[in-house]
Amino acid sequence: MVMLLNFQETTLSNGIRVATAGMGHVESVAMGVWVGVGGRYEDKKLSGVSHFIEHLLFKGTENRSARDISQSIEGRGGYFNAFTQEESTCYYARIAAEHTWSTFDILSDMYLHPRFASEDIEKERGVIIEEIMMYRDQPQHCVQEMLGESLWANHPLGRPLIGTVENIERVSREEILGFKAKKYVPSNTVVVFAGKVDHAECVKRVSGILSGARKSAKPSYKKVEKSCLQEKVAVSTKDIEQTHIAMGVRLFGRHDARKYSLKVMSIVLGENMSSRLFQIVREKHGLAYSIHSSVELYDETGVLSIQAGVDRKRSDKAFDLIVRELKQMKTKKVGASELRRAKDYAIGQLRIGMESTTNQMMWAGENIMNFGRFIQPDEVIASIEKVTDKDIHQVAGEVLDADKLSVAMVTPNGETGHEEHLLVNGAKL
Repeated sequence: MVMLLNFQETTLSNGIRVATAGMGHVESVAMGVWVGVGGRYEDKKLSGVSHFIEHLLFKGTENRSARDISQSIEGRGGYFNAFTQEESTCYYARIAAEHTWSTFDILSDMYLHPRFASEDIEKERGVIIEEIMMYRDQPQHCVQEMLGESLWANHPLGRPLIGTVENIERVSREEILGFKAKKYVPSNTVVVFAGKVDHAECVKRVSGILSGARKSAKPSYKKVEKSCLQEKVAVSTKDIEQTHIAMGVRLFGRHDARKYSLKVMSIVLGENMSSRLFQIVREKHGLAYSIHSSVELYDETGVLSIQAGVDRKRSDKAFDLIVRELKQMKTKKVGASELRRAKDYAIGQLRIGMESTTNQMMWAGENIMNFGRFIQPDEVIASIEKVTDKDIHQVAGEVLDADKLSVAMVTPNGETGHEEHLLVNGAKL
């Protein structure tokens, strides 16, 4: 079944890229203003500033208060939000088609004319610190942060995306303004619309509003070198009932053709209820409620991770079962039916997702930010279909390596002795 999105793209004279995905059967529009900035662009002393700026853009502009912004969009039945990732930040909204341009006027006002009032900055410090505290109370989040710190020690990718309490308390208004001025530039910005839109009109409207944004060089970030320090094991304790495990292997980046084999392998391993890890660790042994694998790829690096919340009394057994399944991924052939199910899962999830205006907007934005071009879903589907059991066996042998493995664990208070078990048995991979 052919799946071609109605995609068009134009680059304005100042470098801003405008992309559209027309969906004639819908009556709404999803839009996003994407900026190529995130956690990995930050110096250590500014860790968390990208996320801080994301918060501050919702605090009002030179033309609108924060309440004006929310009421203008929500008062028309719309939804708006933002997120910060390691390599990009996105401000997005979904609205009925007749309110497209009043909504885009608000997003562009936030992008161009944020207030950054001193009182707002001080108030938002407290909000973000409470957000940090909220995550600290969640062991599943803590163990993810610990894994990242282990995988990319002394590198921006290993630091918490949200920042630290110390950094949020210390960062100045001048540093925030300076960071935004360097990163929020036309050559680093993509504007995407999906839904009931006309490309020519979108280009005209965006050009009329954002043409005054000044040209500037696209910012860069610190690459992950092979010499980047990787720590093997990190263990901490909290007042909790479950033991939380996160383990990961450092990978190649998103431009590597092996990513399709890797994705299918991850699905076989642990991305759904039919997966090997779910069936063994949860269904057969009853050691976990939640267990899953995932793949996260950046420009030149990435991680295949497994995360689980397990029975505190049998956490070492759960870890050993996970390691065993990883080893078997290198030795146990993926059968024809298992391979077919994994491919169909990946393809089906992609097809279902593309029925949403928001997902088409996200797809287009991430494609352009990450690859510099739009990738049709059919191109991805064709690459998934080409994956063979031999491809999976090969990529498993290349990435599932004890030397590339890091393990993080958060255990209930009073438990000790896990570090040696993780080191010894993790080395068996």
